[in-house]
Amino acid sequence: MSLPSADELEQLQEIEKQWAVKAMHHAETYFSLLQAMDGSKLKLTKIDDEIYVDFMSTFGPNVPRIDILDEAKDFKSPEMKEKWRNFINRYEGGKVTDYNFGSLLRIDASKEYSEDNTMFVTRMQFLTIEIARNKAGLNSVHCKRK
Repeated sequence: MSLPSADELEQLQEIEKQWAVKAMHHAETYFSLLQAMDGSKLKLTKIDDEIYVDFMSTFGPNVPRIDILDEAKDFKSPEMKEKWRNFINRYEGGKVTDYNFGSLLRIDASKEYSEDNTMFVTRMQFLTIEIARNKAGLNSVHCKRK
């Protein structure tokens, strides 16, 4: 295996920067939506209910705590990585657009995005957790329109 050339490294760094800008824009847009309307009334996909039911049945008693996430336990452990991979792959093929793109997810639902309150996940994980948070009313605290 050979190391990338300086030009290739520069291109990879540029791609990484573009991804970061896109992910941050997505996070800002989503949080603006939460501030503009009650999250419990927000639909993130055409199949929110299906995703929610699938999430609850797939993870069963091991469903991650959605108010404050534990990245190591609920996303990075070998068992959970495998569960998430199988769950996410069911949504490929156009069922959920950009299902495997990178997204930023708030660790604590009661707080805004910040360096300390953000983790990197796939778009499908973001959608799944945020749909569950919206259904549980956890994002309603951010709505400025009451």
